[in-house]
Amino acid sequence: MVLNSLLPLLAALISLLFAALVLDQWRHRRHSFQLVWGLGLIWYGISSGTQFAGAAFGWNAGLYRAWYLFGAILVAAYLGMGTFYLLSRTGFGYFAGFSIALGGLFAYLSQLALIRQGRPTAWSNVALVIVIAILAGAAVIVATAWRRSIAAHAAMALLAIASAVVALLTISATLPEPGYALDPQTRVPVGTAVPGYLRILTGPFNAGGLCLIFGALFSAYVYMPKLKVLRGGPSAPVVGQLYRVVAVTVNLVASVPEAIRALAAGKLNSRVPATVLIALGGATSGLTSGLERFGVTWAAAPGELLGVLLIFAGFLISEEVFRRLPFGLGGASAWGRAAPRSG
Repeated sequence: MVLNSLLPLLAALISLLFAALVLDQWRHRRHSFQLVWGLGLIWYGISSGTQFAGAAFGWNAGLYRAWYLFGAILVAAYLGMGTFYLLSRTGFGYFAGFSIALGGLFAYLSQLALIRQGRPTAWSNVALVIVIAILAGAAVIVATAWRRSIAAHAAMALLAIASAVVALLTISATLPEPGYALDPQTRVPVGTAVPGYLRILTGPFNAGGLCLIFGALFSAYVYMPKLKVLRGGPSAPVVGQLYRVVAVTVNLVASVPEAIRALAAGKLNSRVPATVLIALGGATSGLTSGLERFGVTWAAAPGELLGVLLIFAGFLISEEVFRRLPFGLGGASAWGRAAPRSG
């Protein structure tokens, strides 16, 4: 199918161009989140590139392994990690740690799906993933409570170790002939040829997608005109952070009408629509890739392209893009400056 090669090719080219712009910002400003986002966008481009190459020239085991490693595991993790770095001066580490722990619990749901497919992994592997994810999430939460300035670095160290481990597991995995799996109708790659012990790992890594989406929404909340329905709250570490999550959610929804009025009057900070587009892009990509688990594969390539287009649009529409152009062409946006503290 022509679209199976054309759409991933476009997604790959846009991702790599996007990565070049963000890494150019890192070259000038040396912000950690720019470097990590740049890596995440490179992983996005590699994943899309494997889908283009497989559709255009034929799949093989090497392409399939790269598609699964970068697309199913690393992309969301690194984009989410970049968001963690951007918001490291806030209490975002609590949300990130909770997301990692929650992602570990999805190993159980993945095992149930594997049982239905007749290819379960050992329950000891499921328990190991859940325990490691909970411990990693707890470590991020403790680091955030102790010293916010080191929390993102601690999470990045854990992610780097986990990335090396999962890369080794992917390279060494035994794949059934012909070494890959495609949907018989759409010819889109699916994960059914991957061993179960690898498939249950996607939950903790894809927690990064939640960080990207909710981090972008939180950034929009920071810069939008606010109607604070809920204020203050308990100071206890866990209860206080849970209250703040509820407060931000309620206040964000309540502030939407005022933000719309500010947009109509031309007074809305450009970072608000920019970060909303980033959130929509992350949600689109995550939703369409998640649908593959339920046999809905036709949306994978369009969703991948639309997702990166929305995120790229969010980068471009910020007024700061036009203040200093990377390579003399573009600028920083919300991707070029750290977010302020916000309660």
